[in-house]
Amino acid sequence: MATLRQDRWWLQPVITVSILTSFVIYATWAAFQGVNYFVGNLGVHELISPFYSPCVSTACVDGSNSVGFALNVGSLSPALIILIFPLGFRMTCYYYRRSYYRAFWWSPPACAVADSHASYSGETRFPLLMQNAHRYFFYFGLAFNALLTYDAIRSYHVVGGGWGVSVGSLVLTLNATLLWLYSLSCHACRHICGGQLRSFSSHPIRYKLWKIVTPLNAKHMNFAWASLFVVALTDVYVRLVASGTIRDLVFF
Repeated sequence: MATLRQDRWWLQPVITVSILTSFVIYATWAAFQGVNYFVGNLGVHELISPFYSPCVSTACVDGSNSVGFALNVGSLSPALIILIFPLGFRMTCYYYRRSYYRAFWWSPPACAVADSHASYSGETRFPLLMQNAHRYFFYFGLAFNALLTYDAIRSYHVVGGGWGVSVGSLVLTLNATLLWLYSLSCHACRHICGGQLRSFSSHPIRYKLWKIVTPLNAKHMNFAWASLFVVALTDVYVRLVASGTIRDLVFF
């Protein structure tokens, strides 16, 4: 690439490609498994992988469906029904766009480094035109956050009666918390709260909301990466417990 930079400017794009590719490979593998995504044995905490929640397939294991309805999709993995929504939210996210545009398409790969493309038409043509659906994916993301929050609360329940705290319940709680922070720090959220207003004084409630999410917006990148790591970690933990590889450590 044409540049006068002498530092390792290529290192960040390489790291980004490695992390995102690894996540996509793991998430794809996990989504097609269709097993070991729910823990609901007698006397243990109820845990469900975020990749499989809400489990709305008739193929879902007993106890994993908490929404009251199911879709008859045959043997299709339950994760494949719902992953399009959180995946769509992340892929159209302003921060992730910048990251994978630079890392995968080298457009541009770094500051003061030439763009690998001779021309740029913006996000006005297919498939990049789909990026404009980000706000709608944001709304779906809020609904999924609410469901994952319910899963986190449910994880403190012990099957057969009683409540307590385990490593699994803390992991699910951390996952839900980071996903809320990632969503609320989103640029679309900030725009919904305070965008297109001529006068904040005429909209005091929206102004207060804008004041709350603006500091979060400054940390959007941090929440984006942290939530990505933790959502994968949560699936790994639930999968290990469900398969009997490890036991969910109970504090009380």
